[in-house]
Amino acid sequence: MTMTEMPRLTVLGTGYLGATHAICMAMLGYEVLGVDVDVSKIEKLSAGEVPFYEPGLPELLAKALETGRLRFTTSFEEAGAFGDVHFICVGTPQQPGSDACDLTYVDSAVRELAEHLDRRVLVVGKSTVPVGTAARLTHLLHELAPAGTDVELAWNPEFLREGFAVDDTMHPNRLVFGVTSAWAEERLRAAFAPVIESGSPVVVTDLQTAELVKVAANSFLATKISYINAMAEVCEATGADVKDLASALAYDDRIGGKFLQPGLGFGGGCLPKDIRAFAHRAEEIGVGQAVSFLREVDAINRRRRSRTVDLVREMLGGRLDGARVACLGAAFKPNSDDIRDAPALDVARTMHGLGAYVRVYDPAAMDNARRAYPELRYGVNALDVAQDADVVVLLTEWDEFKEIDPEVMGEVVAHRRIFDGRHALDAIRWRAYGWEYRALGRGVERLPALV
Repeated sequence: MTMTEMPRLTVLGTGYLGATHAICMAMLGYEVLGVDVDVSKIEKLSAGEVPFYEPGLPELLAKALETGRLRFTTSFEEAGAFGDVHFICVGTPQQPGSDACDLTYVDSAVRELAEHLDRRVLVVGKSTVPVGTAARLTHLLHELAPAGTDVELAWNPEFLREGFAVDDTMHPNRLVFGVTSAWAEERLRAAFAPVIESGSPVVVTDLQTAELVKVAANSFLATKISYINAMAEVCEATGADVKDLASALAYDDRIGGKFLQPGLGFGGGCLPKDIRAFAHRAEEIGVGQAVSFLREVDAINRRRRSRTVDLVREMLGGRLDGARVACLGAAFKPNSDDIRDAPALDVARTMHGLGAYVRVYDPAAMDNARRAYPELRYGVNALDVAQDADVVVLLTEWDEFKEIDPEVMGEVVAHRRIFDGRHALDAIRWRAYGWEYRALGRGVERLPALV
C-alpha cells in the first residue's frame, strides 16, 4: 500500500467514543470496521441503531451504513486481517474503591488484537490513560504480535464534547499525534487526511505528552468550574451575586467566560474520573504535590451537590421529609443521556433518602436513570413532575427547561418555589410571577456593614 492510499481503519470499542469515531471516519471516506465484545452493541449498530443519545449521530450512522464503508464485528481476527490503522477506543473507568484508572479494557483490547497482527500496522490509542501506559502497551504489542516490532503504537487523544461529538470528530480544534517514528506520523496523517485538509491544526509530539494532553485539559476546565463555584460559596456568605461576578470576570480576555458558569458543578464520565486518576498517577510517579490542588477542585465540586440539598431544604422551612420535589434533569449535561456521576441524580437521590417525594424528568436520560435508580419516581414531562410540587429544582440546563413559562408552571404546583441549580433561568421574570427563586451563589442576606 502506498502512503497516498487511504488506510483501512478498525475501531476497537463501540461505546460513545468508538461508535462516533467509526461513523464519522466512514463518512469521511474511509473503510471502517467497528469491533466490540458486546454482541448487543454490534447488533444495534449494524441495524442502524445508536445505543446512546447524541444529536445527529443516528442519521449519520444510517448514511454510513448505506455507503457500505462501515461494518461491525465481534471478531478480532477479522479486525487484524482488515485494518492498517487500529484505533483503541475502549472505556477507562475509575477503579472501584480507588481513584486510579481501570485499564482492564485497554489491556484486553490490545492483547486480543495483538495476536492477529502479522504485518506492519499502526495501533493508535484514543482512550484516556495514565501517562506511561503507551510505553507499557508498546512492549506488550512487540511481545504478543506475530509481526513483533513491525507493529508500532501511537497516541491520539480524543476531545469529544457530549452533544457536539460529530462536529468535534469531523472538525476538531486540534489533532494531537504522539509518535515514535516518521512512519507513524505519516500513517496518522493518512488516517486523518480530510480532517487535516479542512484546517484542523496538528501537534506532533512524544507518547508521554500526548497521554497528558487530555487529562491536563480536563483538569484545567474542572479547575475553572470549581473556581467560580468556590466564589459562589463566598457570595452566599456575603450576599453577593456570583452570576454577576462571573459576568464581570468574563470580560477579561485572559479569563474568558467559557466554563465560568456557576452552579451545580461538573459530572459525567470524563472530568471527575480524569482529575482523580491524574492526581493518583502523579502521586505514583512522585509528583503528587504538584497537582494536589485537584483534590480541592474535586471537593469543591462535590460540595455544590450537598449545598443544593441544604438550600432546597431551607426553602422548605428546614424539612425535606414528606415534601413533594420536582427535579428537572437527570443527565450530567444537556444534549446527552449520560448519567455517570451526574450531579442531578445525586441531588435527587439524596433528597429521596431524606424522605422527600421526588419525581424526575429528563428529555433524554429517563431510561438510563430508571435502570440505575429504580427507587426514584419519574414523570413524562416537566409539568407532570411539577404537579402539586412544593418546590421545583432545575438540575440540568436543557433548553426546554429554560423555555418553561413560569405562569403556566405556577398553575400546577402547590407552592411557587424554584431552585435554579444551573443559573439557567431569568430570576427577575420568575419572581415577577410570584415565584420564590433561589440559586447557588446568590445570597439573600447581606453581611452587616463594616464599622
